[in-house]
Amino acid sequence: MGMAMKLANYLTAHPVPFDLVAHPHTRSSLQSARSMELAPGCLVKAVVLEDENDRYLMAVLPASRRVNLGELRNCIGRMLRLADEVELRERFGDCDLGAVPPIGNAYGMETIWDDSLMTRPDLYFEAGDHETHVYLKTRDFVGLLEGARHMEFSAPM
Repeated sequence: MGMAMKLANYLTAHPVPFDLVAHPHTRSSLQSARSMELAPGCLVKAVVLEDENDRYLMAVLPASRRVNLGELRNCIGRMLRLADEVELRERFGDCDLGAVPPIGNAYGMETIWDDSLMTRPDLYFEAGDHETHVYLKTRDFVGLLEGARHMEFSAPM
């Protein structure tokens, strides 16, 4: 499959230097990190949440961390729960299930990113399937999240 079409279109409209990295099929970000011989903190994951009004929020954080839902709820003042992946198929129809790229803007989704992403100079994230990652500089990744809020809302796994 390679790169998801909406992500490819977004990267075309917001050009930053990046590389695509192919790897064997994996089922999780941590498996991807092992497969590519990377520290899990270099991989970025998207956790899609849903609030009490059925609005989605994409939380973006390192694969080595987990969303602290209580902290995030307190910071943004909304009740949040994990979104059901099956419900997200339509919005992320160009992606394999569980391989959502962490660029909410490409999908018209409100996004919030964790400040811990700034501890790494380079980042990798799923391109829309379980065999391809996008590699880029952290500053370029953050630039792709234009308009997104950021704060500390994660905890170590």
